[in-house]
Amino acid sequence: MNQTIIAKDYYVHPTYGNDLNSGESKKNAFKTLARITQIKLLPGDRIVLAAGQLFLESLSLINQNGNLQNPIVITAIDWDVTNSKTNAIIDFRSQANGILIEDCSYITISNITLTGNGYVKKDESLKMRCGILLTSNKSKLVEHILIQNIYIHDVYYENPGFVRGKEEVKSANGTQKYGWGIRLINNNFENTIENVTIENCHVNSVCHTGIKLSGNKKNIKKVQLLNNTIENTGGPGIQMSEVESVYVSKNNVSHSGCNDDSRKWGRGSGLWTWGSSNVLIEKNKFIYANGPGDSAGAHIDYNCDNIVLQYNVSAYNAGGLCEILGNNYNCMYRYNISINDGHRIKGVDGAFQEGKLFWLSGYQGDKERKGPVNSYFYNNTIFSDATIEAKFAIDNTSNGVVIANNIFCIKGDSKQVLGDQNKQDSHGKATVQNVFFKNNLFLDESTWPKDMKMEDSEPLFGNPLFLKEGSLEITDYISQNLSLIQNKGIEIPTLQESSIKLLFGLKMEKDIMGNTIQGLPSIGAIQSN
Repeated sequence: MNQTIIAKDYYVHPTYGNDLNSGESKKNAFKTLARITQIKLLPGDRIVLAAGQLFLESLSLINQNGNLQNPIVITAIDWDVTNSKTNAIIDFRSQANGILIEDCSYITISNITLTGNGYVKKDESLKMRCGILLTSNKSKLVEHILIQNIYIHDVYYENPGFVRGKEEVKSANGTQKYGWGIRLINNNFENTIENVTIENCHVNSVCHTGIKLSGNKKNIKKVQLLNNTIENTGGPGIQMSEVESVYVSKNNVSHSGCNDDSRKWGRGSGLWTWGSSNVLIEKNKFIYANGPGDSAGAHIDYNCDNIVLQYNVSAYNAGGLCEILGNNYNCMYRYNISINDGHRIKGVDGAFQEGKLFWLSGYQGDKERKGPVNSYFYNNTIFSDATIEAKFAIDNTSNGVVIANNIFCIKGDSKQVLGDQNKQDSHGKATVQNVFFKNNLFLDESTWPKDMKMEDSEPLFGNPLFLKEGSLEITDYISQNLSLIQNKGIEIPTLQESSIKLLFGLKMEKDIMGNTIQGLPSIGAIQSN
């Protein structure tokens, strides 16, 4: 005979509570988050923190499991209805994590503010400081974790005044200790973390990355990153390594690679992937990425397949719009709008890489150069003003390239540059294979670099006449010169199949504004029916 599980609410108030209380009512609240770790929580249990109150500690959830119908909930409510506070505040200064979720499943966390700005007494044993850390240790399966309405700000490992060496920003991901926003880490390839959603969260001013997923042999799966705001991160806004089946939508990422604090790394794309498969990145805004290297709006590092960026706005990012590194398969940028991307100049302000509006690289770590295979770049709208020299780099080891139906409204000069990702890309030893470069709209014949070996076989020329050049609003890039773009698009061909299957279709039903594409597509990201 099955026993009925009766879920309980446990209340915690840092001022009026007492850990000798039962915790089962506001009047009998616990005092500390540490008291929660002594309870074996049951499905449906809630940990209710007092909104507007400050907890000078951290919360650890280890081996706590709800179920699909009855998750364990950690949240905050306003105990004084006249106070109208929504979040409890956890200041985890000196601690490793604000919230640790280890070997747990069916957990929901919401309405908490987290900050951890350095330390009172330094603990050298700590490897990092992290707002929320979700990890698998002994559990073979960690699943169904929902993190929503969380605000994380000012997370630093070091105290104010710490200055990083000049060479640190040139290292691949940083070699020193940092503060992070939300991290998923699954080092044991035999374990799996899956069905995780992070939504409506705000990460501001952390030392390194805002949201970072770190798997091993793609053992982090089925993750959704939705409607988050990530700004002023010292590293990337979002980064994922060795993950599979991730959906990233409607996030606003600004000022990644921020260097306004000497403790920050000072480099990072709005988003980048490495060693990952089947990732759809759509309807996001990636703006103002900074750094002496990389720091694109969103880039695809090496060893990935089926990474798709569509319906995004990419603007004023130092590194550029499109960056696809080596040994990538079936990756694509389509129906995006780019504004003044790739403005970085090598040698200026410590930059060790040129900014590049479009870059296909052969870099794949320590291995021999091998360009990306079957890269698709179509129906993007690109604007670059007269103050920027637009730069392009295509490694000749690339195999399979589609560039079609794009608007290249480049008002400054343009040129070919070397990729300079540790080793320079080769332009003279080979020829890019399997190229479909056709039917793009250029402002004039000087828009595409004259020294590029690849060129459009059937180019179009003219001014699309945007409503407000330089704006961040999508509607300002509706062309007023319809005769140039309307029904002028062509069907996108499928490149010769490689060893890795293409998982996404090429024909699009909607444009970046949600307009239905009827008949032939227009040129650029906005359909003119």
